[in-house]
Amino acid sequence: MMNYRKYQRQYYLPPEKCVDWVEKDYVDHAPIWCSVDLRDGNQALVIPMSLDQKLDFFRLLVEIGFKEIEVGFPAASETEYEFLRALIERNLIPDDVTVQVLTQAREHIIRKTFEALEGCKNAIVHVYNSTSFAQRQQVFKKSKEEILQIAVDGAKLLKDLTEECGASYRFEYSPESFTGTEPEYALEVCNAVLDVWKPTADRKAIINLPSTVQLSMPHVYASQIEYMSKHLKYRENVVLSLHPHNDRGSGVSDAELGLLAGADRIEGTLFGNGERTGNVDVVTLAMNMYAQGVDPELDFTDMPHICEQYENFTDMRIDERSPYSGALVFAAFSGSHQDAIAKGMHWRQEQNTDHWTVPYLPIDPTDIGRNYDADVIRINSQSGKGGVGYILEKNYGLNLPPKMREAMGYAAKDLSDHLHKELQAGEIFDLFKSTFENIKEPYSIHGVHFRQLQGGGIEAEVNSVHGNEECIKTYAEGNGRLNAVSNAIKKAYGLKFDLDTYQEHALTKSSSSRAIAYVGLRGEDGKLSWGAGLDPDIIRASIDALVTAINNMQ
Repeated sequence: MMNYRKYQRQYYLPPEKCVDWVEKDYVDHAPIWCSVDLRDGNQALVIPMSLDQKLDFFRLLVEIGFKEIEVGFPAASETEYEFLRALIERNLIPDDVTVQVLTQAREHIIRKTFEALEGCKNAIVHVYNSTSFAQRQQVFKKSKEEILQIAVDGAKLLKDLTEECGASYRFEYSPESFTGTEPEYALEVCNAVLDVWKPTADRKAIINLPSTVQLSMPHVYASQIEYMSKHLKYRENVVLSLHPHNDRGSGVSDAELGLLAGADRIEGTLFGNGERTGNVDVVTLAMNMYAQGVDPELDFTDMPHICEQYENFTDMRIDERSPYSGALVFAAFSGSHQDAIAKGMHWRQEQNTDHWTVPYLPIDPTDIGRNYDADVIRINSQSGKGGVGYILEKNYGLNLPPKMREAMGYAAKDLSDHLHKELQAGEIFDLFKSTFENIKEPYSIHGVHFRQLQGGGIEAEVNSVHGNEECIKTYAEGNGRLNAVSNAIKKAYGLKFDLDTYQEHALTKSSSSRAIAYVGLRGEDGKLSWGAGLDPDIIRASIDALVTAINNMQ
């Protein structure tokens, strides 16, 4: 048995009730976004990115719309240092983009960081030290007062060095391992830092509260954030930031509830890359807002390109079920799901509605560069009539009668089960043609002539063949051309069936369009057999469909 008794809760609740966030039901505006892909994400890679890869990734982040990008820990390695210098010296930082650099609250590291920033127009210097009970006790072996002094000394040095170099850098402070810190103590440390910086309306400070390691359910984190938001000094001049990780698998939930609790800013990565189980996935978080009718202020209209670039830069792979971005997230294999989606798409066309409410599709896949044909209706042995019918209609203009869709659905399921694979649109079309279109054995009709009768009926002269037998000529009357031909075939060969379904339509709207006809026959055993005929002449198409349905009865 697993020894669950070795674990206990390591988080701390606020000293007062903080649940105002419960009254809100969705995030109603985009936060300030800060990408940490090039720092937190990069340091989590088995093989960190090269300089050129980081430069290309930076350009991608700018294209997506990030206005704040943490570019690294320039004092940590020469590659990090050179990356920042390349951005500055090659003038690659747009005027409306602020780069962020990370530094520990240690003097020599802070000074090295300022050297790397020389000549940078817009920068956030992000200083941190760990404040959690576990790290104070086990790692640093320091008191609360000593840990607070480290933070204050770092904050003072940032302010002094910025004044010395004549820059107007903004400052950010993180009490690392905030989720394992007593909230009242985290507040004390953050307020002491803010007393050093004295933020103003035109130069706000950032207080970043990282879920460095997730230790609680999201509602606890939200209560911690609300407590800090209510009691931070200079609150109107402080940007309250979150940096959620994903150890418990709830990074997105932490971020969303934290925003409801008063946070203004999110630090995260594309697709959740980061140490251990990763950072909060900015793609999911932003697209969740989008799906609620909120502008996320990030551009994911070409998700396939972003996915491809990300995988090239990081050598990581995006899971096929990753929300919004995964290859299969819009795919419907289930027959009932496919039927609902197909009907939902038809309803949208009929109603001409502006709002998206298609069952099983939380957003329109085309909004992020995906398409219905390749990404939504996927056919395998679990699929049904709705999906198969939708593929044939969307790709090939075939509007099968409902009961024929069911027969075609079973045919596709059987083929997929036999091949043990997913069927592509072309394979489904080929299956339709080989199963239901213009089948000429064992019965075939070689010629038909019609004569209008005085009573209003039609007489058909039908030349037909069965197998290798000789062609025979048969006359029969009917209330229409197809009925007359049907009666002639039954008369010639002693067949017994009733015409159950007849449907026809043009494949295109042009005058030279070919017509397709569908015929369903019910035999003596009550079973339906189907046939389709395709010809520029609708009468010929109808006769071919009839013959195919007869042949499918055998």
